[in-house]
Amino acid sequence: MPSSRPPYRVAIIGTGGIAHAHAEALTHLSERARLVAVADVDPTRAAEFADRFSVPHVFSDPQALLESGKLDLVHICTPPQTHAPLASLAMRAGVTALVEKPTALSLREMDELAEVQEQTGSRVLTVFQHRYGAAAVRLRRLATAGVLGRPLVATCETLWYRSDEYFDVPWRGRWDVEGGGPTMGHGIHQFDLMLSVLGPWSVITALADRQARPTDTEDVSVAAVRFDNGALATVVNSLLSPRETSRLRFDFEYATVEVEHLYGYREEHWRFTPAPGHEELAALWADGDEPDIMSGHRLQIEAVFDAWDTGQEPGVSLPDARRTLEFAAATYASAFRGVRVAAGELEGDDPFTLSMDGGAVPWDRVKEALV
Repeated sequence: MPSSRPPYRVAIIGTGGIAHAHAEALTHLSERARLVAVADVDPTRAAEFADRFSVPHVFSDPQALLESGKLDLVHICTPPQTHAPLASLAMRAGVTALVEKPTALSLREMDELAEVQEQTGSRVLTVFQHRYGAAAVRLRRLATAGVLGRPLVATCETLWYRSDEYFDVPWRGRWDVEGGGPTMGHGIHQFDLMLSVLGPWSVITALADRQARPTDTEDVSVAAVRFDNGALATVVNSLLSPRETSRLRFDFEYATVEVEHLYGYREEHWRFTPAPGHEELAALWADGDEPDIMSGHRLQIEAVFDAWDTGQEPGVSLPDARRTLEFAAATYASAFRGVRVAAGELEGDDPFTLSMDGGAVPWDRVKEALV
């Protein structure tokens, strides 16, 4: 969407791997935004990043970055433990924070962010970029309009592979730093997309285990879910799967809609199958003129700017991201307590509102000595 306003002023905190995806996205949006500053505790890494992406100002302290000049948006690309504190810092500086998933490590932290948001009037947005691919937007539109009929069955699978060496990075595989295993850090993108299509969930029954990896957290979880609209779904999150794939399937009354990809999808990754007697829906699915762009950061960042340009609230809002985080917390609570967990059940001082492990992990910790 073209805009006549001056480019938005953007900064990035944290210049590790995922920050490169943010900076590349901003490069594609250079007519609408300027990356004016970066901050990182590693000055060499920050300088190299700034040189690569022609960023004029480099800081070692996030507070100094936030005080350096007017900013419209700050991307938080640091390890998960720091997401909520940095988002609060940004809001108190009057800057919207776009935070990599997970927004926070617990529901309690999410609620504390909501309090700061209420106090400051600034916003926290969460990176769930797979919501913004053209086919996913189309699917939500058709589902909301009811032309696909009632949603009946869904499967959501994040089947990835991470070796033991992957967990050599000290912050990986720790409840207190990363927040969880594949349920929090990997599969969350796929089940967030599922939730964006199917709407509110009502109850979860789950299992989780640490089967092979040297980690405090689970390396696989499996959940069965009922939604408010009656749909039933299965969700699998794994780091033990040599043939990697990310797969979603929605069976509606009148059509099946599927996507299989790995870290991002295009139109070619989707398949639409109408039910007998509803063949006309195939033409409706194919009737889209949106650019066929990979479902990456660029589309979500662009959607933020579009919303601002038109005076609307951008996604993914804090309440919306909390619903996805609650899904993860309920998965853990069900798995470790051995009970069904209903939406809204985890509240107050319930241990699973305070941390994703809820103090109930049924295996020995292996990374306590790491810092």
